[in-house]
Amino acid sequence: MELDHVMRTTAAIRAFTDAPVPANVLYRILDNARFAPSGGNQQGWHVTVVRDRPLRRTLADHSAATWHRYVGEAMAGYRSFNPIHPAPANLAIADDLPTNPMLDAIERVPEVLVISVDLRVLAVLDRDLDRFSVVGGASIYPFCHNILLAARNEGLGGVLTTFLVASEVEIGPMLGLPEHHGLVAMICLGTPEHQPTRLKRNPVESFTTIDRIDGDPLLPSKFPDGPSETRSPGEEP
Repeated sequence: MELDHVMRTTAAIRAFTDAPVPANVLYRILDNARFAPSGGNQQGWHVTVVRDRPLRRTLADHSAATWHRYVGEAMAGYRSFNPIHPAPANLAIADDLPTNPMLDAIERVPEVLVISVDLRVLAVLDRDLDRFSVVGGASIYPFCHNILLAARNEGLGGVLTTFLVASEVEIGPMLGLPEHHGLVAMICLGTPEHQPTRLKRNPVESFTTIDRIDGDPLLPSKFPDGPSETRSPGEEP
């Protein structure tokens, strides 16, 4: 596929057909994904391909418990798991909330990848700021997204979830997670039940400004050659 088409149609896919992912295709996905940027070119990522069905069920059950809390906080009007405005720890969460269909059927997902990182190679430049850290992810999440882009280029789809990370203490030993390593994400891959054709995103001028955050928005008219095509085929304005 053309790069712009891949980038504009890499949707979060949670429903897959029963078609397996050929071994050479999975290898090629990871072979392309490994060229993601990483701080100091340390490449501290590790991919665990989980095919053991009981282990998958354990991963899904732990993820589902966090999902349940996530949905409950959202339904109560909170931004789930937000550290700035957290939901009360004693927030009552109903038992009959919607479940996650992908986690319910994780045994049938063609490929389940657990991504971890060697924490010793991360340069966390915001570690001393008086807020929670985000910079460390710059050396690992581009690799995760490269996996999704590479999968889309193969006609596949997938989704990155982080629910499992909340259970690192329990899950780490099951995966043989070494000391000083951390869980990053679980990525599910396969052939989408429905191929994505378009995504909706906010326009560039809604999130890009000149010189200051409150500066003038970057508009297509700023370019002497005129704006490029900014929408995918079929994407609504």
